[in-house]
Amino acid sequence: MTVQDSSPIANLPIMGEAAHQTYPSATLYVVATPIGNVTDISLRALHVLSLVDAVACEDTRNTAQLMNRFGISKPLLAAHMHNEREAAQMLIARLQAGERIALVSDAGTPAVSDPGARIVDAVRKAGLNVVPLPGASAAVTAISASGLVNDEFHFVGFLPAKAKQRESVLQSLAAAKPILVFYEAPHRILECAAALKEAFGPERQVVFARELTKLFEEIHRCPLADAEAWLRADAHREKGEYVVLVDGAPAADEEGDAEAERVLGILLAELPLKQAAGLAAQITGRKKNALYDRALQLKNA
Repeated sequence: MTVQDSSPIANLPIMGEAAHQTYPSATLYVVATPIGNVTDISLRALHVLSLVDAVACEDTRNTAQLMNRFGISKPLLAAHMHNEREAAQMLIARLQAGERIALVSDAGTPAVSDPGARIVDAVRKAGLNVVPLPGASAAVTAISASGLVNDEFHFVGFLPAKAKQRESVLQSLAAAKPILVFYEAPHRILECAAALKEAFGPERQVVFARELTKLFEEIHRCPLADAEAWLRADAHREKGEYVVLVDGAPAADEEGDAEAERVLGILLAELPLKQAAGLAAQITGRKKNALYDRALQLKNA
């Protein structure tokens, strides 16, 4: 069926294209919203927000401001990380009654490092319809402007705040070939840069995408060796949300690996394991942690 839109945006000529499409009832509409620049919202998103019975949102205050910018007024339902399971059951009941519900996060695409995944999962398990409305995504936006040439990317999201846990995650990704995509808070960006350099080495390319689509947007690419200096060069760089991209691991250097193992074997015969790994790293330019792990394997063998 076609639903009539009575909001101010309905008067825009192009909105007729959206208005003449079908919008089934008893459906959850997963709506991407701008990550910064309010004009990045899609015409289809505006139309759906204007016709749904209610909007489930991460923060009702933020969503109210967005909708007010476009003259849209709808009941707002809290659906955040602390009440997601309970919100899902409430939304299912309303959908089963035939309502249309929009699901949004504070910025970007719901359920991608934002609340929403549990709600969508519950709605689908209840046999109800889910319709996605594509739009802004900080990860894809950063990749598109990075200049990193790689057909694959691996979305990691936020790293653990604790150093040991973060180190473990990064070590597991050290050999990954795709672009690695991280989200990071400004107060941890220096720690993040140091941890990335330790895990991936100083030569690997990193891209810092700060405040994407906003007034003070900044996108900087450099080797990890230069990352901390760039961040410290301007106090404003420790403000604003970050997308951090790390280029994928280079192709394996089999000849270099063989030489590193030969050097490591010689040193292990004369020195303690940790000292041998450290010295082998200095001689060959290989990562100390990787050589230490290999030294453990050789010793156990």
